[in-house]
Amino acid sequence: MEPIGSYGTTWADQWDDGPDPYPTQPRKSGAGGAKAKVSKKVGDGVGKTKSVAITGMKKAKVGATAGFNWIKQKYTKTSKK
Repeated sequence: MEPIGSYGTTWADQWDDGPDPYPTQPRKSGAGGAKAKVSKKVGDGVGKTKSVAITGMKKAKVGATAGFNWIKQKYTKTSKK
């Protein structure tokens, strides 16, 4: 077994005698290709996610404040007796 970080041969180097598979021609991307459409949809989704998260955090803040105020009122009522 070779130590970690050595540059020995790998399993593929030992058993695969064919050439490495490389693409024959580079892929071309168009200006209005799928990447542009996907990135636009992802951007729209991120905006929606952000607005939902902000709304949820506001609701959580309001709920936590109401809960703490309720506990505070109950505690002050019982401690004054």
